[in-house]
Amino acid sequence: MDWGLGHTTRCIPIINELLHQGCNVIIACNSTQKALLIREFPQLVYVHLTGYDLNYGKKRWGTIVRIFLQIPKILIKINNENTWLNIFLKSQMVNLVISDNRFGLYAPGVPSVFITHQLYIRTGLGSLANRLVQWMNYRRIKKFSTCWVPDQQGAGSLAGELSNPAKLPAIPIQYIGGISRFNSCKLPVHNIDVLIILSGPEPQRSIFEKLVLGELKLLRGKLVLVRGLPEESSDVKEENNCTIYNHAPAGLLNQLICDSAFVVSRPGYTTVMDLMKLGKKSILVATPGQAEQEYLAKHLHKQQLAYTARQARFSLTKALAAAKAFSYRQPALVMDDYKEVLRSMVEKIKRG
Repeated sequence: MDWGLGHTTRCIPIINELLHQGCNVIIACNSTQKALLIREFPQLVYVHLTGYDLNYGKKRWGTIVRIFLQIPKILIKINNENTWLNIFLKSQMVNLVISDNRFGLYAPGVPSVFITHQLYIRTGLGSLANRLVQWMNYRRIKKFSTCWVPDQQGAGSLAGELSNPAKLPAIPIQYIGGISRFNSCKLPVHNIDVLIILSGPEPQRSIFEKLVLGELKLLRGKLVLVRGLPEESSDVKEENNCTIYNHAPAGLLNQLICDSAFVVSRPGYTTVMDLMKLGKKSILVATPGQAEQEYLAKHLHKQQLAYTARQARFSLTKALAAAKAFSYRQPALVMDDYKEVLRSMVEKIKRG
């Protein structure tokens, strides 16, 4: 899925484990995703697959309405990618298809896995719209062999009702625990006072960046800003007490997060899993109109796993002061179960 880079980065540990299991991996992605992944896996084969290319508004309701109006466009894209996969499989032998939220990547006779943390999708348009979209969601998911949910079932769930709805799809569901490409922090050395990670679709990424840049000069201490633009140059800028990266590859970002006292970011689910694994105190600011992030922000704040603030009239100075007084709790999410799930899947395929 090409809604931000989270769906791409959370595939990195899955790809690593598949390679560890001796699999040959082919990556289907668009150019932005390839720019990120090829830095991690320069040896792998890449094939171009266009994304859903959704348009977002500048205001909350503009984004909600735009996403809803683009459902016909999404359905066309799903049919197109299903056609693409069936053509691709005629020229390339594949034993398993793993799709991270790409609804059309299934084919007859080939085991297929659908990865999602959103079995219940929040639309921002009320419960009736939520139920309609869930029905549409389940109709698509049931075409796959199995569904992997990167979360825990029941108590300790990170995504709350998104991943643990009352009704599940009519195919095998496996809760595979959290997934993160990062290594755990060794020692709590906070050389960075505040790390700001920007991500997500435009124009909201740039709007949030402008808000943050307007306040950086008011903050003391060591600051780092990662702009989340993997296709831009790798130049590093120094402005007063702030270091600015256009993009930080996994190893560097891992170290930056570990070295930070506080992390400011969007509550994209992949980012949330990364922060929980590293045990970081975070300030999460949901993308306006992205109902999933708005729900996650409230859920995590209520669970005392993160401090959250709204983008409207966002003040980095005030949010940081509030976060310092916030009572954070350590998560109980298991982060290695996916490896055993992958191992079992590979063994099953080898046995035929």
